[in-house]
Amino acid sequence: MAYSEQMWQDAKKKCRLNNEDIELAKRLGLNPRNLVKNIPNKSEPWKAPVSVWLHEIDEKRRKKTEQKQKRNAKSAAARNDGSDTK
Repeated sequence: MAYSEQMWQDAKKKCRLNNEDIELAKRLGLNPRNLVKNIPNKSEPWKAPVSVWLHEIDEKRRKKTEQKQKRNAKSAAARNDGSDTK
């Protein structure tokens, strides 16, 4: 579902985000309602601000993809080493 630009602008204003953070949220597949829903309340001191939360999600996903690429490279190298010895 495509979200209207107005919804993104409202989320940007409510969450105090910049254009880069909005683009990051779109790239991560989040929607504007998720951003607004995750605004920390005064009774929720453990919650990080939305911009920090977005960057943490992005960092975790990058680490996962790097680890997956390393595993794939190792398994491909192991397969190649095993196929050379006939």
